[in-house]
Amino acid sequence: MTTVYGHCAPAFEGVKAAFQDNFDQNRDDGASVCITVDGTPVVDLWGGTRDANHSLPWEEDTVVNVYSTTKTMAALTMLLLADRGVFALEDPVAKCWPEFAAEGKGDVTIAMLLAHSAGLSGLDTPAKGDAIYDHDDIAARLAAQAPWWEPGSASGYHALTQGYLLGEVVRRTTGKTLGTVFREEIAEPLGIDFHIGTPESVDPRIGDLIPPEQHLGEAAGGDPDSISARTFRSPLAVALDSRTIPWRRAELPAANGHGNARSVARAQALLACGGELDGKRILSEAGCRRALESQISGMDLVLNQPANFGMGYGLANPNMPLPPGMCYWGGWGGSLILVDQDRRVTVSFVMNRMVSTLMGDPRTLGIMGAAEAGFAQHSA
Repeated sequence: MTTVYGHCAPAFEGVKAAFQDNFDQNRDDGASVCITVDGTPVVDLWGGTRDANHSLPWEEDTVVNVYSTTKTMAALTMLLLADRGVFALEDPVAKCWPEFAAEGKGDVTIAMLLAHSAGLSGLDTPAKGDAIYDHDDIAARLAAQAPWWEPGSASGYHALTQGYLLGEVVRRTTGKTLGTVFREEIAEPLGIDFHIGTPESVDPRIGDLIPPEQHLGEAAGGDPDSISARTFRSPLAVALDSRTIPWRRAELPAANGHGNARSVARAQALLACGGELDGKRILSEAGCRRALESQISGMDLVLNQPANFGMGYGLANPNMPLPPGMCYWGGWGGSLILVDQDRRVTVSFVMNRMVSTLMGDPRTLGIMGAAEAGFAQHSA
């Protein structure tokens, strides 16, 4: 029987039971779950093993690649820079990146990049292996490329390309990489153990991801020439690459952030708490609320299911009924973060055994249900 470590407030014992059950039912190898209320953890649990051989324990400070949960850190960084007036989210991308105006993209805005509606969900030509680490090359290719659909008319999940696009906007406007801005302005001031571009010093604490049965995008099936298939084909992400040094050192703000449930929940607690954490004001409350502004909703051209995107976060849709103040996103394999600005709470799950689907993971259902029951008891 897997031992679960950490602490759990009495009202949230159901979360601990659901987390334990995932191990008991052989759904997890190593994992962590964290819930914050007003920025304070009321649940901080971990357990299992962190390596592919199941011989090393998942420790309190173990971190893993969380794939697209990283996008919420990129979005938080963009909200921060917009809040400080570095750019406006309504600005055309070409205002700071003139080359981007090619092929009729002059009116594409930064908000469209955040909402996956820019029509640049993949590359016309292949990019795989080490080619995906060349930010300058891929950014230039995206700038020169014609959109795959009319920008702003629909969302099409920019699985990897969003990171290059947002990263180039940040570089053009600040002279720094997105990972550097996140580290200097959010992670370091708040003591958050989350990394976009992971330093060598963190390597001994990184757990191995256990790849899913199907590669990214395979579960969708269908026409190999569809927007969905082309999106996942280039740039190509391979789960085992997450164990390599080039992947860890690169900055892929859409996919290669490293953290655990505690660091994900704490970073997003900044958003949940109106931009202030531990007495440090990082964003304005109005700047935080911008995450909840719906930009595009309808059938996503890549995910092939309903979606509703705010400024970099998912909002309530028919498949994900949420209250108005809540936003979320998750990563390939099963990691997830929920942010509720009205209740000032976050719920995060991070694991190393990956499932094939991009959206939805049965491991989180029991945890989320127990969390809701805990909130009701906690506030009573």
